[in-house]
Amino acid sequence: MEYRIFPATVRITNLRLDVIIGCNDWERHRTQEVVINIAMQFDATEAVAGDTLDATLDYRAMKKKIIASIKESSFNLLESLTAHVLGLVMDNDRVVNATVTVDKPKALRFADSVSVTLSAERSG
Repeated sequence: MEYRIFPATVRITNLRLDVIIGCNDWERHRTQEVVINIAMQFDATEAVAGDTLDATLDYRAMKKKIIASIKESSFNLLESLTAHVLGLVMDNDRVVNATVTVDKPKALRFADSVSVTLSAERSG
């Protein structure tokens, strides 16, 4: 029986990083924890058939790229940080679409966190 493989979804869940984020003076001088969740879709046909790392989306390499980039950056807004991470994900040609959510725990009193979600899709 023949069938078509639809895009696979790879998720990186609850990646916790310390980053300079915020607009307040005190936020510009110390890191705060953010929690990043990423869902990436890619064509898994080659990966399923070949069963090799070269044929798939290397999520370990993606994680390392995100950590290295954020470690050297600072952001005023969650929107900017979320767009930055989404851009890093979409730089991978295998990714056809992605959604990134960044949470900033303890941003608001009486709330667990504040988050921003952005999505992108490769055109053409």
